Amino acid sequence: MTVAQGSRVVVVGQGYVGLPLAMRAVQVGHTVVGFDLAKDRLDRLRRGVTFIDDVTDDDLADALGTGRYTPTDDPADLAGFDTAVVCVPTPLRDGAPDLRHVEDSARLLAPHLRRGACVVLESTTYPGTTEEVFAPILEAGSGLRAGADFHLGYSPERIDPSNPTWGLQNTPKIVSGVDGPSTAAVTAFYGDLVDTTVPAPGTREAELAKLLENTFRHVNIALVNELAVYCHELGLDVWSVVDMAATKPFGFMRFTPGPGVGGHCLPIDPSYLSWQARRALGRAFRFVEIANDVNDNMPGYVVSRVAEHLNRRRRAVNGSRVLLVGLTYKRNSGDARQSPATAVARRLSDLGAELSAVDPLIAPDEVPHGVALVACTPEAVEAADLVVVLADHDEIDWELLERHGERVLDTRNRLTGSAVDRL
Repeated sequence: MTVAQGSRVVVVGQGYVGLPLAMRAVQVGHTVVGFDLAKDRLDRLRRGVTFIDDVTDDDLADALGTGRYTPTDDPADLAGFDTAVVCVPTPLRDGAPDLRHVEDSARLLAPHLRRGACVVLESTTYPGTTEEVFAPILEAGSGLRAGADFHLGYSPERIDPSNPTWGLQNTPKIVSGVDGPSTAAVTAFYGDLVDTTVPAPGTREAELAKLLENTFRHVNIALVNELAVYCHELGLDVWSVVDMAATKPFGFMRFTPGPGVGGHCLPIDPSYLSWQARRALGRAFRFVEIANDVNDNMPGYVVSRVAEHLNRRRRAVNGSRVLLVGLTYKRNSGDARQSPATAVARRLSDLGAELSAVDPLIAPDEVPHGVALVACTPEAVEAADLVVVLADHDEIDWELLERHGERVLDTRNRLTGSAVDRL
């Protein structure tokens, strides 16, 4: 089964997941409607101005230039779709999955659903969502039945913003459906977009595979974060410990410590697994609960290290000038969602620190309140009572920081020298 080029595709959600998908679908010849309710985002897209790292202005210009990409918030533009993909946020609310955006998307698509069309959910969620939550809304609003009248599947997103090696096209894509024909339809659609598709036995397995991927990372990051605290108390170099362990060619995967976790996955997705385990088994998923505790407390630990560093020089945090280097949640990305740097800044501000920051990638409106964004200059570095490295973007002038940073706390192991205190 193949999907004809030139078919009409709707992508609900034009964020970090939906926009790259929309661009790729246009590239292979589909006509794409990019639906989003964020007015500012749509205005930028219509002008050909990107807001994410993985799509450039040139990519947008090319897509708009074909006449086959329409950013819109008008539900009437969804009519006549052959394939619809839902890429909307699924945040936590009071510790439980908030599926309102998924449910609203199903209600939005249902009146336009036709026999033989295909609908795919990409949003991260708990096992059973596609068939128990998403499908009934589509069926009620369309009068059609999933599997019998239209194809329905789940394909978890695997977007890693700013990853120079693995992008949408060359990252294997898990695909699934509510029945065999649905799986075939979902596979055919993504088969045009990506190099490799990986069929799952069913939608529940595909949903859980996504949670396992992120939980694996979350737990292992928590392990090395706790190890970093332990090593500091013992006077050991955690970075050397990790380097030595990583020389083992089997049975070990390298993870490194940092100020916490951020982005659209790790602070949220593993808790879906714990929530469902509590619902199904009567107890939380213990690994997730422990990892959450460790990683959630890392910003506070970084602040305690700031205070420790300043105390050694008989200075209080209150009134000290602290220069934060990197505000986004990961290196070489402008993505500030759930960034641990924001939590660090908030805590330091509450303690009375005077905060400035160097980050060439973050959007000005994403800078935490009370933080002055400055250029990386000798004057800015020398004026700080302490420099705290939170994200190690390649665009930052690290040589300048090493030359002029006389008091540094480095949570990313980017700097060397006697003036540097590492996590």
